[in-house]
Amino acid sequence: MERRRISSGTEWESRVGYPRVVRVGSQIHVSGTTATDEDGDIVGEGDPYQQTKQALSNVEDALAEADASLSDVIRTRMFVTDIDDWEAIGEAHGEYFGDIRPATSMLEVSGLIDPALLVEIEAVAVVNESESG
Repeated sequence: MERRRISSGTEWESRVGYPRVVRVGSQIHVSGTTATDEDGDIVGEGDPYQQTKQALSNVEDALAEADASLSDVIRTRMFVTDIDDWEAIGEAHGEYFGDIRPATSMLEVSGLIDPALLVEIEAVAVVNESESG
């Protein structure tokens, strides 16, 4: 099967050696995604709810580039720097996935690539084989 890589163009991808999205057949894996805008600036600094919403919006955009949508997501992983923010982060996640209900994990980590980032999200989606690109 063909491996399709989709890059967001961030400096980290070339330095670390990964794309934003990898699609192989019906499987789509979205790499850890944070709360950055098109210019790479952090959105919602200090606000875990806003950062989660921005990260999920970025995941949604990445999925669209791979011919998928949030409704195709079967798994998310949320890496958070303060587990006490779980309610705000969970609320934002629920706004995007309340009816979809993918399997999910929320894990506290000691830090992310930038100290201003509070959350990083990975997603896995599966689309119908006839839609494979």
